[in-house]
Amino acid sequence: MAILTPLLFLAVFFLGAAAKADVYGSFTSGAERALKFTLTLLPCLAATFMMCELMEASGISAALEKWLSPAFGFLGVPEELTRLILVKPLSGSGSLAYLTDIMEEYGPDDYITRCACVCYGCSDTALYLSAVLFSAAKVKTRGMLRPLLIALFASFASMTAGCALCRIM
Repeated sequence: MAILTPLLFLAVFFLGAAAKADVYGSFTSGAERALKFTLTLLPCLAATFMMCELMEASGISAALEKWLSPAFGFLGVPEELTRLILVKPLSGSGSLAYLTDIMEEYGPDDYITRCACVCYGCSDTALYLSAVLFSAAKVKTRGMLRPLLIALFASFASMTAGCALCRIM
């Protein structure tokens, strides 16, 4: 399996050379574009990571968790998943840590653990991905709000439906 990448690289190189393409020039121009994109992306990622840390350090996330838990419970989502649901749009690794904690606390077959796995799997890091995609597309701030709200609503709707299915099964 480790040989697959070098073989793929050699196949592309030889096919390009056979087609008399400037393989090295194409590679270097692609690498140059990737580096420029990375530099434009860094401020967006830094802002996203800083926002996550500030929310946690300031206590805003704890206040949101306390405030939203009853609403999630009313909608059929276990209140124990509030923190996971709040962190998932911001950080994949942070939400994975919360998922692991839930699995260790409740065990693999518990209803809460099944709902947590569904919530983790049916949503994505919407804010992180938005930062990457909107930065690449050079979308202005005004054009970001509607798609972001739709993505967050879709994630929450899928989590609510997933927890309802977990209750049935």
